[in-house]
Amino acid sequence: MLTEFILPGISLALTATLLPGPLQAYILSVTLRYGWRRGMLVTFSPLITDAFIVPLVVFVLGQLPEVMIQIIRLAGGGLLLFIAWGAFKQLRAGSSFGPQDATVDAPRQQTSLWRIFVPALLMNTVSPGPWLFWATVNGPLLLAALEQSPWHALAFLVAFYGAFILSLNGLVYVFGRLGALGPNVTHNMIVFTIGLLIYFGTSLIAEALGLSAVHQWLSLIVIAGLAIWWLWRKFISKPRPLTE
Repeated sequence: MLTEFILPGISLALTATLLPGPLQAYILSVTLRYGWRRGMLVTFSPLITDAFIVPLVVFVLGQLPEVMIQIIRLAGGGLLLFIAWGAFKQLRAGSSFGPQDATVDAPRQQTSLWRIFVPALLMNTVSPGPWLFWATVNGPLLLAALEQSPWHALAFLVAFYGAFILSLNGLVYVFGRLGALGPNVTHNMIVFTIGLLIYFGTSLIAEALGLSAVHQWLSLIVIAGLAIWWLWRKFISKPRPLTE
């Protein structure tokens, strides 16, 4: 259960949190304008909208033959790799997560909680992101958990939404207290996210093609190679100081 559903749920939640998107942009905008407490309120909006998105999507997926589920896994893997490519382009462009000139001491506007929360609900409902994510990535994982037992499915949902809401709240708190994330933090977050996206994207594709064992070995080789490369860059290949 841990490696099959809980860890993937947590990792996918971190991926969904760290990648800038409409929900994150709105949450951080609310944080800057109205303060971090109202920003944290908005982070709970997916729990309401997904309460009907997830059952609807999973019910439709449950009526499909196995070959269609495998095709959806392929599409989900392709979607994650496409998002990873977009994040990589953002990284090369030097994009940051939010405005860099905001400060925690800036004056906050005042408004009602409903005027903040309702737009988040509407945005989550009409945005294609949650529908596509559950139809192509999380949906097949939830169905696989349900095949094991309802407890496996519950563990996956708790892991995903628990990590998703907590990480969103952590992001809001940091953003609200510091004003904006520094460029180094943003860079590291996006690099970490790209790695998760590539791993789970290729994992879904390998599972659909019956190559999960090969994918696990290749992943270990790639991770080991990246670790060696990082250690080499960090400790061995440092330029030596010039001596007279």
